[in-house]
Amino acid sequence: RTLRYVPKSSQDKIISDEDVFETLLKIFKALFINDFSRQAHILALLPEIKCKYLELLTVEQKPSEEDLCNRESQHVFTPEEVLFNTLGFTITRDRSSLVSAGTGVFVTKGFVPKGTVVSMYPGTIYRKHEPIFFQSLGNPFIFRCIDGVLIDGNDKGLSRSVYRSCSRRDQLGPFQMSDESWLTAALQNPLAVGQYVNNCSYEKAANVCYQEFDVPGSFPVELKQYLPNIVYSHDIESHLRCVVLVTLRDIKQGEELFSNYYTVVN
Repeated sequence: RTLRYVPKSSQDKIISDEDVFETLLKIFKALFINDFSRQAHILALLPEIKCKYLELLTVEQKPSEEDLCNRESQHVFTPEEVLFNTLGFTITRDRSSLVSAGTGVFVTKGFVPKGTVVSMYPGTIYRKHEPIFFQSLGNPFIFRCIDGVLIDGNDKGLSRSVYRSCSRRDQLGPFQMSDESWLTAALQNPLAVGQYVNNCSYEKAANVCYQEFDVPGSFPVELKQYLPNIVYSHDIESHLRCVVLVTLRDIKQGEELFSNYYTVVN
């Protein structure tokens, strides 16, 4: 096993929080526009949001408002196609190139430059001292943040049930506060596969790094439906913790993503 050293927690950043924020906004807005017709219930309540997204649509298509609300007249891309069209790459889960490593994550199309958000770590967020004992039994998908916050990225069993329960608890009318699709094979957010990125080895060096990111209060409410994280205790006021995976070098098509599971903070 290998270790990654950082001088202190405040320096455990490959790119700035502003860059992470802008990347998530860019891909989430593209996903929202691509699935415009399904957003009718949200747009009806937020007419100013509807106007904003109508203005963001490409000039070449010149769609009418009626066309945008009609699924049959709108060409809908898959989330993976939206990712490629927006950020220039796609990723997918597949059998790892490491022996006995199970599932891994690969760049299947395009090119990912160094310093790019390439994936997200989905799951339920547990703060210090919150109960997670039963969820943690035999669970290899528990991610520990530097400040002790835990993310349960297991998409099966009790972990799956807890996430779905918390997600539906926090839904505000038509506004979904998180994304449940990472629990299925049909991802709504194509970045939400970070829990399947394997640990590096001496033969396979790490090419991505985990970076913690607290979602600001200014994050657009209509885009929260793509955030693959939810807090366990909804009665505590704090920013939603997310963990993204950022590339440490350029990554080409066909390469598998490898992270470093063990970080030592001096």
